[in-house]
Amino acid sequence: MQQNNEQKPELKPTVIWKCRDASCKAWVREDFATGTYPPCPICQGETIRSYKHLPAVAIKKTRKSKKVSP
Repeated sequence: MQQNNEQKPELKPTVIWKCRDASCKAWVREDFATGTYPPCPICQGETIRSYKHLPAVAIKKTRKSKKVSP
């Protein structure tokens, strides 16, 4: 038996938006959603807010560049 030294990432409850259509399996993290009630990223249908246990993702915030005055 082979040992796997890789650790599994810690899962955290994460807010997601998932497609209302049961045949469509698309979902998106709330942090990456576009707008308050985002459309389904695949079929463009309605989405509902839900939760999934997912690995944490570091979200990089963009900084505004400083303007140098002459």
